[in-house]
Amino acid sequence: MKYLNIIYKGVVSDNPTFVLLLGMCPTLGTTGSALTGMSMGLATMGVLICSNVVISAIKNYVPGGVRIPAYIVVIASFVTVLQMLMKAYLPTLDAMLGIFIPLIVVNCILLGRAEAFAGKNNVLASLCDGIGIGLGFTIALTLLGSVREILGTGKIFGEAIYPEQFGSLVFVLAPGAFIALGFMIALFNNIRSRKKC
Repeated sequence: MKYLNIIYKGVVSDNPTFVLLLGMCPTLGTTGSALTGMSMGLATMGVLICSNVVISAIKNYVPGGVRIPAYIVVIASFVTVLQMLMKAYLPTLDAMLGIFIPLIVVNCILLGRAEAFAGKNNVLASLCDGIGIGLGFTIALTLLGSVREILGTGKIFGEAIYPEQFGSLVFVLAPGAFIALGFMIALFNNIRSRKKC
C-alpha cells in the first residue's frame, strides 16, 4: 500500500507539471502534438526510473561533497543510452524531439527527485517514485499535446477529428502552449481541491 501511495502521489498530488510546475521547457517545447508529448514523457520516465534506482542503490557510497555531480553523471549516462537507442531504432522520433532528448539531463524533475527522494529512500520506494512522477509527467504532456493538436489542427495522434481549416494556428505555436497549459493547470488544481473537500 505504501508503494502504491508513492505512485499515486507522483501522478496526482505531486504531479510535476500541473502541481510542482517543473520541467516547463520540454512541456512547452514538445507538446505540439499528442505523439511528441507522449514520447517525451515516456523518454523522461525511462531515464527517471533508471536513475532513481541507481542513485538509491549507490547513495551510501557517494561522499556528500560530490553528491550532485555524481547524480548528474548517473542521469547523463542514462540519457546518452536513451539517445543512442532512439537514433538507432526510432530515428524519426529522435528527429522530432531533437535537442529535447539531451536536455533531459538538465530537467529539474530528475535532479529534484534524485535529491529529494532517491537519495533518502530504498531502491523499491525510489523505483515507485520514478514510476509515479514519470507517469504524472507523461500523462500531463500527452494531455497537453492532445489539446493543442485537437485545437490547432483538428487531429489527435494524426487522426482527423474535424477539418484542419477549422483549427486555430495559435495552439500549434508557442503562445498556444502557454494558453493551453495555463487552463489545464487551473482545471487540474480545481478538480484536486474539490476532491479534498
